Order: sequence, then structure tokens, then C-alpha cells
Amino acid sequence: MLGTKIRVQQKVDSSYGDDQLLFLKQMGIKYVYAMFRDEDTDYDSVMKFVDKLTTMGFVVTDGGNTHIYKNASIHLGLPDRDRAIERYNSFNILLRKAGIPVTYMTWEPNEVLTTRFGVGEYTRGAVGRIVDVEEMKKRPYSHGREYSKEEMWDNFRYWWERVQPVCEEYDIRIALHPNDPPVDCLLGIPNLITTAEAYKKAFEIAGNSPYLGMKLCMGCWLEGGAHFGNLLEDIKYFTERNKIFIVHFRNVSSTIPYFEETLLEDGYMNMYEAMKQLVRCNYDGTIHVDHVPQFVSSCGGTDSAFAYSIGYMKALLNCAIEEVNIV
Repeated sequence: MLGTKIRVQQKVDSSYGDDQLLFLKQMGIKYVYAMFRDEDTDYDSVMKFVDKLTTMGFVVTDGGNTHIYKNASIHLGLPDRDRAIERYNSFNILLRKAGIPVTYMTWEPNEVLTTRFGVGEYTRGAVGRIVDVEEMKKRPYSHGREYSKEEMWDNFRYWWERVQPVCEEYDIRIALHPNDPPVDCLLGIPNLITTAEAYKKAFEIAGNSPYLGMKLCMGCWLEGGAHFGNLLEDIKYFTERNKIFIVHFRNVSSTIPYFEETLLEDGYMNMYEAMKQLVRCNYDGTIHVDHVPQFVSSCGGTDSAFAYSIGYMKALLNCAIEEVNIV
């Protein structure tokens, strides 16, 4: 087993300098993923950033730009979608030239929908994401009308037919993230990836190409509960088929229609059991703490929250490796 690789986000942002990279090294982090701002998606910016990271001993495992892959023109089949797909392909080629092998797609023209950020019942006084689906259902259409599920799947096929040849030519793998929250339709937009079965359909449309896999977001699985699937069984199923490229390690207070994002130990899932399943199944991709509630700003805020959660996750991983290997 090559082993699960803990990775963290590294923003292409002037506020993230040598001290932040040193902080990652002090935490024992080697693997990072790069989120590029719109103004940093040109050749020189990408190459300069990746070169800096590799010079300091980091490995950039994946990367992307939110506005390029969460693009309403692609998802909804708007008149300019061919131009948007061309930009998507071009940026992915650039990432691959920089040595980044995995990029993203999330079928969310409205990005991640959230009711509010605040202190919840399960956040220990930290500020976290809170979602009330019933409140969201009262919101107006985001793009002028209600779309059908068939339209969305047709748009997915259209997109894949145009990115597959590029993936094959340049050896680019795409990690497909589920919809968050994983409900059938919000703001007039049907969500495609809300169940494990929907993932299977997406992979079938792609001809089970090795270039399309998933970001297995445990948070989304847990938000959806039994309707989404059985997290432990699905880890085994998709790992055996080499479909898990990235894991988002996140816990929530409860299933939809209402949930709060929590620290790893405070949600309803026993995250140690999830970690042991990854180890049992010989998952050798990357794993990342996702959507961490923010600690008090005077004591480090988001940075402290991530450091705490990464340390907790590393401990779970080390214990899981030891226990599974003993058994």
C-alpha cells in the first residue's frame, strides 16, 4: 500500500508567503492542492507558484479555479458554453504542463449553497456553516427558470465528450465533487450528484474512463444520509474500481434538511471508522480536512482551526494504520 496522503489547500495569494509554507512543513505536510484566483490562471503565474512549492519540497497533487469549473455556462448549456469548455480545457492543460495531474469538476452553477455562517448548537462556539434546506426551497430561481434533470445530464454528456479527448492526450484526471447540499433541486437547478447511484451513472456516461473519478466528500455523504448511500460500503465499492481520486474528510451534526458543519469529533459520524475503512481498502490517494468551523480570530482563526483538525485527522490515520495492520 502506498498509503493515504494528507494534503492541505494552498491559495495562490500574496497573503500566503514563506511563513505559511513553513507552518505546513512544521505540521509535517508534504502534499498540497492549489486553488488559483482568476488573476493567477495565466502561464507565468501558475508556473511560478508551482516552482516555489516544489522548491520548498511540496508536491502539488491537484488544482483548479472555482470560476472555471463551477461554470453556469457549462452546467446549464448557455450560449457561450463552448467558449467556457475551451477555457476549462486550456487551463487544465496548463495545470498538467505544470506537473499537476488532477483537476476538478462540480456541477454547481450556484456553487455551494449555504443558509448562513454562525455559531450553532454543535460548533462549540466556533463559526461554522449552517444549512436549512427548507429555507433554501423558498428562494427564487437563480437562472430565470426551472431546468430539468434530463437537460442537466445532457449538458454533462456534452461537456464530457469535449473534455475526454483532452484528458486522454494530456493525461489529465478529473475529480467530480458531489452537490452540496445533496438535494434533488434547489433554486430551479436540479443537482446531478446527490447519491452514490448518480456517481455510477456519471461514470457510465463517461464510459468508465480512468480519467473521470471523484472527490469523495464525506460531508456530502453524511448530509444525505442513507439516501446518498452507505459511506463505508461506498468507500469499498469505489476504491476497488479506482474511482476515488480525493477524499474530503468532514463531519456534520445531522442529515438534511438541517445540518451544521462540525469539528471532526463532534458530528454524528464516527470518523475513526471512516478512516479505518480507507486504510482497509488500501486507499492511496489524498485526504483533506474540509470546511472547518472557524476558531476565535485573536487565537489564529481559520489557521488554528485547520491546524487542530489536521492534527486530529493525522492521529486518526496513524491509529487506523496501526490497528488495521495488527488485525
